[in-house]
Amino acid sequence: MATMLKLDTRPLSPAIGAEIRGLDLARPFDAPTLALVRQAWLDHAILLFRDQKLTLDQQVAFATQFGTVGERSRPPERRPEGVDFHPAIMLISNIRENGKPIGSLPDGEMWFHHDMSYVEAPYRGTMLYAIELPSVGGNTKFANMYKAYDSLTARTKERIRGLKAMHVYDYGTAEQVGRDVDLSKVKHHAQSIAITHPLSGRKALYVNRLMTLWIEGMAAKESDRLLSELFDAAEDPSVYYEHVWRVGDLMMWDNWCSTHARTDFPAHERRLLRRCTITGQPLHE
Repeated sequence: MATMLKLDTRPLSPAIGAEIRGLDLARPFDAPTLALVRQAWLDHAILLFRDQKLTLDQQVAFATQFGTVGERSRPPERRPEGVDFHPAIMLISNIRENGKPIGSLPDGEMWFHHDMSYVEAPYRGTMLYAIELPSVGGNTKFANMYKAYDSLTARTKERIRGLKAMHVYDYGTAEQVGRDVDLSKVKHHAQSIAITHPLSGRKALYVNRLMTLWIEGMAAKESDRLLSELFDAAEDPSVYYEHVWRVGDLMMWDNWCSTHARTDFPAHERRLLRRCTITGQPLHE
């Protein structure tokens, strides 16, 4: 592939993200181009590549250029005819065969969340490729957690310094679990409320409405009040971009400094996207 001296980059919104044009992700990047894309990812947190035609193996090969590709920790879903299996790939789909979903996270809205914030070493990145889409809805909102942190008052920044919050997720539901959850039965980990991005060195807010249940060492009412304030900052319209998917879109996002949410869509219309991830590391304040 010819060296790209400069990427054709277009901002997606004032809040977050950029579209990169003119690259075929089915072919490996040369070293200079890869360096430019890596820097763009660090600068913009989310990158969009439109009009891609990727096989499963090509998507995984593309992801491998950015780090170690994570493998599924749960048994694979049923695969529809003509869709191959790969241990790194998760299908995000509401398509059902014999009444059972062929993929994960099949239906409806999902609140803002980081991917895998409930483990010790959260994923660095996620790459999602659109194959089939409903006529309306199923959009993804991406929020900039650098901007969310920066928007906090000096008093709030000082108040959250040194604090950790418990992140919990139950694979059996796409909804938030309650405070009475039995932690021995679900994935969970306490993370710093504000983290320093290991690569950029910038501070990012690291809480999300779907998975962050309480602040460690704080009374329930006080914890709920503070988290409500932080969630409002993390979901303010000024810090997010809403992406309307097109078939052939590949979106890659940085899970350390962004969150994402899904809007509702018609349950009777098919939706199929293919996801893979880049492994991460423990995060610290």
